[in-house]
Amino acid sequence: MDPYAVLRQRFLEIIERHSWEHEPIEVSVRTLSPEEAIGNPEHDDYPLVRGRERMMEAVFKGSRGQAFTDMYGLYSGTLIDTATMELKNNYRRTVFLSTLNAVMRHLGMIERSVHCKDDAPPKCAVELVSYIRNTFGSPKIAMIGLQPRMVQALAAEFDIRVTDMDEDNIGRERFGISIGDPDQTMENLAWCDVALVTGTVFTNATVWEFLKNRRSVFYGVTVAGPAEILGVTRFCPLGL
Repeated sequence: MDPYAVLRQRFLEIIERHSWEHEPIEVSVRTLSPEEAIGNPEHDDYPLVRGRERMMEAVFKGSRGQAFTDMYGLYSGTLIDTATMELKNNYRRTVFLSTLNAVMRHLGMIERSVHCKDDAPPKCAVELVSYIRNTFGSPKIAMIGLQPRMVQALAAEFDIRVTDMDEDNIGRERFGISIGDPDQTMENLAWCDVALVTGTVFTNATVWEFLKNRRSVFYGVTVAGPAEILGVTRFCPLGL
């Protein structure tokens, strides 16, 4: 299954159903500043704060959809052009996904398509521990994508391994956990009972192995629309 083909087909069906293909509807997408994306959290170790990766936001008929990426910029285009664009790099996939999220949010098909702010990330991490405990018991966890508060909370309760694509994180120890590189991901998937996967795998096109894994739980706003369309589990209790 090509997830992007499925997402595109569903996106086009939505456009056709509402006859939006004949309307000159403009979609605007922009890159948010760290403060716009995550507010003023107590900790400064979030990727959004450090600035290596940013949040792009699409606005459609007043509804917002976001997606997290390392390749960002401005975009303006019609809805049909956005839905049919070639998804050849992280920037284009981010435009596509953030717009899909905004359209689905406008239609009431999804909720929590905007990143939580300020003191919410630590609260989200506490809720994640309860969710994992209640759903899976005491599993071994493979986390794909370093989300500091989540790792901090999970490492205190569970056996966890973490991989990340940011070279500044790889090889470092965070909260007693050595951060591995992406080459270790497959080994960690074979080892774990549950994979906790950043939705950014949809923007960087590394999603296939995680979709095959029935033990995957995707987290964040990027995956809001894809999770609904593809029928995968999403964790994002405090998104806006």
